[in-house]
Amino acid sequence: MDLLQAVVLGAVQGLTEFLPISSSGHLILVPWLFDWQDPGLVFDVALHAGTLVALVAYYWRTWIDLLLHDQRLLVLIIAGSIPAGLIGLVGEKISEEHFRQPWQIGIGLVLFGLLLYWTDRSGAKVREGKDMTLPSILLIGGAQGLAAIFPGISRSGITITTALALGFKRETAANVSFLLATPITAGALLWAARHLVGGGEPGIGAPAFVAGILTSGVVGFLAIHYLLRYVRTRSYAPFVIYRLVIGALVVLLALLRG
Repeated sequence: MDLLQAVVLGAVQGLTEFLPISSSGHLILVPWLFDWQDPGLVFDVALHAGTLVALVAYYWRTWIDLLLHDQRLLVLIIAGSIPAGLIGLVGEKISEEHFRQPWQIGIGLVLFGLLLYWTDRSGAKVREGKDMTLPSILLIGGAQGLAAIFPGISRSGITITTALALGFKRETAANVSFLLATPITAGALLWAARHLVGGGEPGIGAPAFVAGILTSGVVGFLAIHYLLRYVRTRSYAPFVIYRLVIGALVVLLALLRG
């Protein structure tokens, strides 16, 4: 892997991890589209480490505030991470064996893009973080777990969609999605690291790793910041359109390639 590929994949991870358009799907699709070699698990883990740093850097004040002043919401966030982790653990092997084909990702982008459109248009959008309940956070967390099984759904997309369906404001839905992502991403990194003990990644040098991590972290931080600014006054419609167009093109290209 050269530096350009590392930077491109890092930028893809940073953007798509937080925008509701599927990071796992794009990390499969980009090498497939450009006929690049699969960068492997180690590099994938490194990119997720970059976006975890972005999450911590952006929300560290929020986590301190939760710890000191809002333990109720902190407990709910932790509780919401449990179903996501359990579903991810159970579905990991199923995902690797059955749901990694580009055409499947394309269909997931389209179907769950339509679902995001429906909830964005029809949701009440009046509830805030203080209105979060245990049943609500468990539903949102459970939905997050599905994204670990089906690339193309989008972790942020499905959690935002579920929160909107439950009547939460657009910005609140995004914030809850990102707060839930922090413990589950940390846990997923630790779980993935079990495969890496004593292993290496041939063909990827240290400069590529550093470039990928830095790019995913910086781009991820900016993606969080600008998405939250955007949804304060606007809908998720542009992301829906993107999902529909890219999903349809991927399915068409997959059919043409045979």
